Order: sequence, then C-alpha cells, then structure tokens
Amino acid sequence: MKVNALADLKALKRAMADRAAALAAQHEAARAAHVRRDRERRLFELAVGPVRPIADPGRVAHHRVGVDPLPRQRQLDEASVMREALSDDFDVETLLHTDDQLSFRRPGLGPDVVRKLREGRWSIQRQIDLHGLRIDEAREALGRFVREAHQHGLRCVRVVHGKGLGSPGRMPVLKGRVQRWLVQKNEVLAFVQARPADGGAGAMVVLLRPA
Repeated sequence: MKVNALADLKALKRAMADRAAALAAQHEAARAAHVRRDRERRLFELAVGPVRPIADPGRVAHHRVGVDPLPRQRQLDEASVMREALSDDFDVETLLHTDDQLSFRRPGLGPDVVRKLREGRWSIQRQIDLHGLRIDEAREALGRFVREAHQHGLRCVRVVHGKGLGSPGRMPVLKGRVQRWLVQKNEVLAFVQARPADGGAGAMVVLLRPA
C-alpha cells in the first residue's frame, strides 16, 4: 500500500490495529473454549472415577435385513374360512323350519320374522351372485360374503344362485347347496326365496344376526 500523506498513514495504522484486535479476540475465544472443554472433561473424570478404554471384543456388526410385512389379517380370515368349512352333506331337515316356499328360521324365532322378510320389510343392503362359479368356489365365496357382511353390520342380503336353466336337465345346481350352506352359518337367522322382483326362484333373501 503506497502512503501519500499523513492521513493515509493514520488510516493504515487503524486498520492494522483493528485486524490485530480481531485476531486477538479469535485467539481468546479459542482459548476459552479449550479451557471450558478441558474443565468439563476433568469434571466428568472426577464424577466417574478412573476409566480405561474397552478392549475390542472382536464382534462383527451384521446389517439387519428388513422382513416383508405379512398379511396377517388375510391369513386369519383364510384360517377362519377353513375352520368353518361348509358341508354339502349337511342334513338341512334337522334344523329347518320349512314351508312350501322354502323359508328357514332359527329355532326361537317367530313366524312373523319369515313373513316380514318375505314381504320385503328389510331393505336388501348387499348381494352376491354365484352364477358361473364351481361348487367349491361358490361355497368359499358365500362363506366369505356372509362373514364380511355380518362384520360390517349388514342385516339383509341377497344370494343369487340361479334357476339352473343352463344346467344339465335344467335343474338348479347351487340352490339346494346354498340352503345347506346358509343353515350352517351362525350369522344367518333366517332366509326366504326372493320375491319375483328380487330374483324369484333364482335367489334367496337372508337375514343376518345383529353385529
């Protein structure tokens, strides 16, 4: 820096003094921090007493591998289906209160329940159509449908099994089986053949227990 006048010299001296003061402040701050850390270390040593480093145990750190989440609820549902497997050989007559219109009610229920169900006093809240399913598929689908409908608090559902017009001999394949399966479901209180507007001889209207 070229000094041309006395004023320039004074400015230079002030700048040098300011820089020296800043450096001194930095050094003092660093020293104070070092003293503070040293004091804290000594306080720790006084508190815990003599210490020594832990020898290397020679352990190998293994990286944990994440486990895929298991569909536990689905597995429980499937196990429940297996436990409540519905039989095709169940003797319906041992439990049915039947009439000429193929109705059913649990023992202890009055005939007015069947009458109201047949009259449509309960609104149909959900339905399942078993058309085109094999017997094993229909059995499993019906069991799952009734269980889930009951869990959701539904009271009245429709099961469409078909009239069997496309079956050999034009005889219904699923109709009798659906009756046997429904009787075995604890969730079912009663059922009747659907009214003509609701499927007639090709469907059943089912009343479920309160959830």
